[in-house]
Amino acid sequence: MKLPELNIGGLSARLPVIQGGMGIGISLSGLASAVANAGGIGIISGVQIGFRDPEFRKNPVAANLRAIGSELRRARELSPTGIIGMNFMSIDAHYDEYVAEAVKNGVDLIISGAGLPLSLPGLVEGSKTRIAPIVSSARACRLILTKWLKKFNRFPDAVVVEGPLAGGHLGFHLDDLLAGTNQTLEQALSDVVEYVRGFCEKHGVTIPVIAAGGIRSHEDVCHMFGLGASGVQVGTLFAATEECDASDRFKQTYIDAKPEDVRIIKSPTGFAARAVNTDFVQRAYDRGGIPVEHCFRCMPEICNAAETPFCLSQALFDAAIGEKDGLVFCGGRVGEITEISTVPEVMRRLCEA
Repeated sequence: MKLPELNIGGLSARLPVIQGGMGIGISLSGLASAVANAGGIGIISGVQIGFRDPEFRKNPVAANLRAIGSELRRARELSPTGIIGMNFMSIDAHYDEYVAEAVKNGVDLIISGAGLPLSLPGLVEGSKTRIAPIVSSARACRLILTKWLKKFNRFPDAVVVEGPLAGGHLGFHLDDLLAGTNQTLEQALSDVVEYVRGFCEKHGVTIPVIAAGGIRSHEDVCHMFGLGASGVQVGTLFAATEECDASDRFKQTYIDAKPEDVRIIKSPTGFAARAVNTDFVQRAYDRGGIPVEHCFRCMPEICNAAETPFCLSQALFDAAIGEKDGLVFCGGRVGEITEISTVPEVMRRLCEA
């Protein structure tokens, strides 16, 4: 199957592949620009993006704002004509500030999940930045599109449907994931495609639907297109590439992981999440937890430092840098990865028969 271009609000990617935003520090300007240069859409994760800044512990918000600008500028230097986006968690306490900073720095696309990004249209108003919510059900899609239209008279430029095999935070209930009673990606995608198709016919617009979670091959991509998707979003495959911004230790964890090493956990955010069952995860969840030494107050209304099993930010910093054991988020099929690849090779695997 020859795959068509992916058009998102007038932005046209030669190959219909979006690289998933992976934080903290896994997908930055290096990986995003490489994917953009290969014909896809590169995404920088905006989650605690300034963690390497010397002033981060003192003022993480200011450090993150500086890093948003510097990473976008670097990505644009490395990929002058490519499509560069950012991913932000809508539950972040400083979500509005971070999105506004990305828009100010000319980001092409913002993809947003981890909650309902109901304020997003207002944050990009008057700019050329395209927006796409992440949903895991037609119900969530309907709520977001209805709210955006009513409050902002704005349509999404795309909708990303993330299935249960995705990495990191998931839009499914923990009990359903553990029991296997959740919808599959195919079921969620079909429901969202049907709803979006009717919505588009009613309003005379075009909104591409992007499938995400557990996609690893050209056959997988073609299967999603057969269900009505206009593109795919892929994370785990790109994390195990030379161009990925993560440490070699992080990538080696992917290579060493077996299918039985994948674990569903309850993140300090309250969301279910998928990670490699490393010694860190076992200490955090099976052996009494890991005391928080410093609270970065990234989600003060959700995460209580005195009660959380570990500091999510610090755990992700440690994994990205690779200096010590940390939290390694992964997709459900990470056990199939056996070697470090390259971005062009991943794109070939996804887009060529």
